[in-house]
Amino acid sequence: MTAQPEVAQLPDQLLRDFVDASDALLCIVDGDGRILMTNPALQRFTGRTAEEMSGVPFWDVYVVPEHVALAQDAVARAMETGVAYPQEGDWLTGSGERRRVAMRNTVLRDDQGRPYAVGCVGLDVTDDRRREAALHLRAQTDLLTGIANRGALFDALRARVGDGPGCALLFCDLDQFKVVNDRHGHAVGDTLLAEVAGRLAEVAGPGDLVARFGGDEFVILCSGRPEEELTALAARVHDAVGVPFAGPQGPLSIGVSVGIAVGRPGDDADELISRADRAMYGAKTHPHRHGGRDRRAD
Repeated sequence: MTAQPEVAQLPDQLLRDFVDASDALLCIVDGDGRILMTNPALQRFTGRTAEEMSGVPFWDVYVVPEHVALAQDAVARAMETGVAYPQEGDWLTGSGERRRVAMRNTVLRDDQGRPYAVGCVGLDVTDDRRREAALHLRAQTDLLTGIANRGALFDALRARVGDGPGCALLFCDLDQFKVVNDRHGHAVGDTLLAEVAGRLAEVAGPGDLVARFGGDEFVILCSGRPEEELTALAARVHDAVGVPFAGPQGPLSIGVSVGIAVGRPGDDADELISRADRAMYGAKTHPHRHGGRDRRAD
């Protein structure tokens, strides 16, 4: 059988073994933020020995510059209140790489119950956050075209018209796309949709959101703009989509009908989409117009 440590030595030895073996970033700092203790994981992370870090303010070791004031304030508040809250922030490795670290902080007290230090257990969650961001992006992206999908559009739209500043919508419906899709097949149709998405992204403004609403329908979500700017954008959309696309047997030509609607703070997102959709159908009945305009009375 494996020999067991003597009972009297077990608690202290277990604690030392745990601290040394843990891959968590362990650190204890005094009331002024000076480092009192680190474990090997934090030493490897920072590229410094325990002796090199001892007595040094922790914000001078691994805290990114823009978070130094927050770190100093957190320690001061913990000493004053006796409470340290969980946090998440960026730390710097010894090579200067930024890593995202989730922290669980605990105030240490003396025999009289007075705070004298803060213990931190840090977990490197950089890869987790990257995976979460990638999953979120995938959930918000139309896989065929690479632009925002319907869900992302409604999230952004609700933020603009809920308690936000308002916005404008261009609802774009492709003309003659079904003919091309039926004649040349879905592969050609899918390629055309992706190219349309790219052209819309090129003509949209830097702060605009271009989304695929579904099928051959696209939406451009803009910040509030004068009517003439929205009409000019609709004209650019019309011209961009009107340029023939390369097809398997020669150029393919389609058109686009554009409806414009303006959303104001407090508007309902679904109702705003419906108004833009109706304006688009109005544009289809007047092909000489580049953009149908929602004429809701103010």
